[in-house]
Order: sequence, then C-alpha cells, then structure tokens
Amino acid sequence: MTAPLEVSGGSAEAQPEAALTGLGRKAIQGRSLGQIAWMRLKRDRVAMISGILIAVMIVAALAALLLDRVFHVIDPNAFNQELVDADLQIPKGGFGGISGDHLFGVEPINGRDILTRIFAGSWISLLIGFAATVLSVLIGTILGVTAGYFRGWVDTVISRLMDVFLAFPLLLFAIALVGVVPDNAFGLGRDGSRIAVLIFVIGFFSWPYIGRIIRAQTLSLREREFVDAARSLGARSPHVLFKELLPNLVAPILVYSTLLIPTNILFEAALSFLGVGIQAPTATWGTMMSEASRWYQVDAWYMVFPGLAIFITVLAFNLFGDGLRDALDPRAR
Repeated sequence: MTAPLEVSGGSAEAQPEAALTGLGRKAIQGRSLGQIAWMRLKRDRVAMISGILIAVMIVAALAALLLDRVFHVIDPNAFNQELVDADLQIPKGGFGGISGDHLFGVEPINGRDILTRIFAGSWISLLIGFAATVLSVLIGTILGVTAGYFRGWVDTVISRLMDVFLAFPLLLFAIALVGVVPDNAFGLGRDGSRIAVLIFVIGFFSWPYIGRIIRAQTLSLREREFVDAARSLGARSPHVLFKELLPNLVAPILVYSTLLIPTNILFEAALSFLGVGIQAPTATWGTMMSEASRWYQVDAWYMVFPGLAIFITVLAFNLFGDGLRDALDPRAR
C-alpha cells in the first residue's frame, strides 16, 4: 500500500514517510579519504598485483636474511664444480645448467646456484633501496616544508642548497667515496660498512628531488583556508607545520617514495656492477650482474635471471606507485 496523499490547493503532496518508501534500511555511512583511496586502489588490478608481488619480495628478503645470516640454512657460496665443464669453465648442459636441482642454473667456474644467490642477495638490494629512500624522504620533507612555509631568506637558502645538490656529480662522488672507505669502517664488518656507506650516499644526495615537490605543495597548502583558520585561533608555526600541513602531504610523500625505491635499487645495482658497491663473494643482484658481464658471450643465461630480478622489482614498484598516485588523487573518480 502507498502512503496517503494530502491534497492541498489542488496539488498532491506525499507524506514524509512516503519519501522513504523504497529505500533500504541500511543507513548511509560516511567514508574517510583513506577508505575512498583504498576502494580506488582495489579496483586497479595492476596496482594490486604489483603490491602483492612487493609484499612477497619483502617476505622473501626477510626469510633470506634469516636463513643465510642468522640460521645459516642456505649457503649462496657453495661450490658445485662437478656441474661445470673442466675445459670450457661453463655449466654442463644447455641453458646455463638448468636442472631440477638448479632451477636457474649455476655460475661458470665454481658452479654456485644462481637461484640461491638471487634469493640470498635480495635482502641487501631491498634494504639499501628502502633505507636510502627513508633517509632522503625524511631530509627532503623537513627541508621542503620549512622552505615552503617560512619562505623569505629561509626558502632562498634551502632552494640554493637544493640546486647545489642537484648539480653535484652523484655517481662520481659515490664511486670515489665508496672506493676509499675501509672494509671494517664503523665496526660493522666489510658488508655492513659497505651497506651503510651506500645508504648514506644514495639517501643523503637524493633528498632535493622530493624536497622540491614538498616545497611546491607546501607553498600551495599554506594559503588554504584551514591554515588561516588555525592561525586565527592562535596556532603557532610548529602546530601548523606538524598538525595542519604534514597530514596533507602524506599522499605525495607516499607516492614519491614508491617511485624512489626502485631508483635507489637500480643505483645500488649500478655501483655494484661497477665494482664499488657490495664486494664479491657476497651475493647481490648488482654483483651478480657484474660477474655475468664477463661471461655473456659464452654463458648468456648467467645474466638473464639477476637482470629479471631487478627488472621485475623495479617494474612492480613503479606500477604500484602509479596506482597509488591515482588512488590518492582527490580529482579522480
């Protein structure tokens, strides 16, 4: 049955209850910006697959760290010279010695298992990529927000400092610095000191890129109404910076971080490829590519799998970063 109508002045008007007829009983609930972004991200299948792949790689890297350095269950430096041709010094059989026991084949000369070395070296490559990104994002965010909010001479000094760092020959400096650092510097051992230096060099000299982005965003946000309202209520600069501006900068920081991580992974691989990064026999994707470059004419398969590991990791982070950017875009639908 329909609700009764009241006729007033020749026009039929429905009762207030009639306006609710046909609507579901479930109350309409508001959604936060985070929930809206998550719904958008879930609709992006490429970004979700990339995010799952990144999570799997992180878990695998942590497992490799525990199995290799803590429990010593796997040995990435174990020799299998019986699998290598004594005359040619290349793996026996086709496709780099791929078999049921060695799914990615073995290395020339010593016969070390490639899959084990890729697995064992994953935590170093990801650690340097993540840690260097955290360092650069932290420095860039602090200086970018400070320059954009205070402007004036503070902005001038920080902006000129960014220009100096952007003009600095980072690759040459990294090669020079990493090459002269002793193997046992800082009491961390050979691998630990190299990892620490790489994190410092890559992270410390990469902050101007995100610093410029954060500065531009801060210049726009500081003129918004919510900042003026906070100032009118007597909020001081620290409160405006940390309570009003930084929460609104989370989206660009997250997006740029996901795009900066693969860049740092590639930079570490490039330094290791040039021989000034992590030193052999420690397994990293860059050192494996460096060693494979000497054998590509007779054993091209040695270069394929470390290269694929770097390619898939960088691609996954870039695709996830693109999806995250679209999900956090307030103008997207």
